[in-house]
Amino acid sequence: MQAKLAELHTRLSLASSLDEQMDSVAALAAQLGFDALVYDYSPVPLDHLGELITPSVVRLRQTPKDWQDLWCSAGFYQIDPVQHLAVSSIAPFAWSYLPKGETVLQRLLDQRHAPVVGYLCDAQLACGVTVPIHLPRGGLATLTGLRPQASQRDLDDARNNLTDFSLIAHALQEAAYPLLGKEAAVRAIRLTRRELECLRWAADGLTATQIAEILNRSLATVSLHLTSAMHKLGAKNRVQAVARAVHYRLLDT
Repeated sequence: MQAKLAELHTRLSLASSLDEQMDSVAALAAQLGFDALVYDYSPVPLDHLGELITPSVVRLRQTPKDWQDLWCSAGFYQIDPVQHLAVSSIAPFAWSYLPKGETVLQRLLDQRHAPVVGYLCDAQLACGVTVPIHLPRGGLATLTGLRPQASQRDLDDARNNLTDFSLIAHALQEAAYPLLGKEAAVRAIRLTRRELECLRWAADGLTATQIAEILNRSLATVSLHLTSAMHKLGAKNRVQAVARAVHYRLLDT
């Protein structure tokens, strides 16, 4: 396996896109029995209320055709128990939705997860492994490998290959991080350039009048930008707007 990982590192370093990197990872993961892959990354995994945010970057390999729509548009990310566990876990884990599949998931499952559980069981992808990678400044990436069947033997094999899969996941994240670029912006909030500019000055303690002088704009214009940012962030005032903008890393330069 060491030779294969060394070859993977080389391929990942030479790849010009995340999709090329995913192709290389998928080929090696398939040798471990994981035919389907899900990679996701978010600079902020939770919103200010503690709810899961749909990741900024999602890449799929050999998943059902409707996976992207269900997880990214229909809210499956928010009710995916694997994602809930990944946010709070620092170690890779194997999981199964089998009735007798004794994994860390069993203590989390309840009725709200039923759509995800039913979908994966119907798709015969009810067993897999997930590697959560907690990054500096609160970012989170996960690589999940899914097996095409879900017997106890599949679960045992998944556990046996968890270490090698974890090494693959970390190799991918190390190589992928510089390529994420603008895709890595938080999807939950979209502020204009002027709104961000005004919020940055407000975060430095300036009043709207002082910001207007610096930007050579009218007080009414600056107040409009700040009010618009407040509404988009669901904030009650400018202090709360700045706090939420910091939470979502919108003021990062």
